[in-house]
Amino acid sequence: MEEQMGGSEDRWKGSLENITEMASNLDSLQKLLLKKAVFVEEDTFSRASLVSEQARTIKVLEQRVQTLERELDAAITAAAHARSEKRQAESSQKAAESRAHEVTKELENTTKVFKLHMEELRGMQEQISKRDNEIKLLEAIIQTLGGKERLRKTGVNE
Repeated sequence: MEEQMGGSEDRWKGSLENITEMASNLDSLQKLLLKKAVFVEEDTFSRASLVSEQARTIKVLEQRVQTLERELDAAITAAAHARSEKRQAESSQKAAESRAHEVTKELENTTKVFKLHMEELRGMQEQISKRDNEIKLLEAIIQTLGGKERLRKTGVNE
């Protein structure tokens, strides 16, 4: 691709040099005609007029070529900038995806830990409930035994 651009660029430069040389020749011919006021035959005059018109056309085309070259340079620069922005956006997206993956994994781990704690709390709650029932049973036994003791003590005193 670069070889094609280089060859194309060389041809443009050569063409521009030829055009510049033709313009210089025309200027010289025009100055000569003005100074000497030479009358030339119709054929020579028409050729000179044609060359003069071609020189003007060439100048316009040169300007157009320069404008197109500037536009091409601007387009190349814009494309490079767009590629750079695209790479940066892709990099940002990958970083965001990676962070989202990390957060998801962290949430999953937290959920697992929470489930384990909940199971542990349920087990402790069951133990507490079991012991509470045992305490109530023991209190009932104590009250029952305590009631019989009172009855015995009151019966002995009577």
